[in-house]
Amino acid sequence: MAAHVRRLDLTELPGAASVIDAFAEDLGGIDVLVNCAQRAARQMVDAAHGGRIITITSVHEHVPRVGAAPYCAAKAGAGALTQVLALELAEHGITVNSVAPGEISTPMTGQTDADPREQERPGIPLGRTGHAAEVAAAVAFLARPAAGYITGASLVVDGGLMLMGAQAGTAYPAHDWRSP
Repeated sequence: MAAHVRRLDLTELPGAASVIDAFAEDLGGIDVLVNCAQRAARQMVDAAHGGRIITITSVHEHVPRVGAAPYCAAKAGAGALTQVLALELAEHGITVNSVAPGEISTPMTGQTDADPREQERPGIPLGRTGHAAEVAAAVAFLARPAAGYITGASLVVDGGLMLMGAQAGTAYPAHDWRSP
């Protein structure tokens, strides 16, 4: 297995997108893309052998959070883009899905090098945060041939967090949740 690295600054479009073409040339094509890049989709269509596009969104693609309007709007937009691309690329044998993680022990959540098994979360049915490897496993599943009939879906990886919607509404003893 080889790793190929290129600089890609999406503020420098359309020129920056040529990096995708260079990757396709170096790798002999593109079969799986994690996230959405229009140029990679074009490479897959031109190659005419299908492919997979998988976007990492968030549970906030589906549910809001106080104080996180821009984040939630971006994730919901990525979810809608996933569905539109699933419709547009299906005729080319390209599936497009998203993976929507809940709280994952990563630097983004302030849990650098934290062991999810030690991150107690009583409000999550599995009682802990998730591990990045659990998100990666969902991505790997969607990239496999076995997932070839799944498109336009959002695979939620949240330990059951979203199931708590109605339950969480009665779990707060005060209004302090209203402030981020």
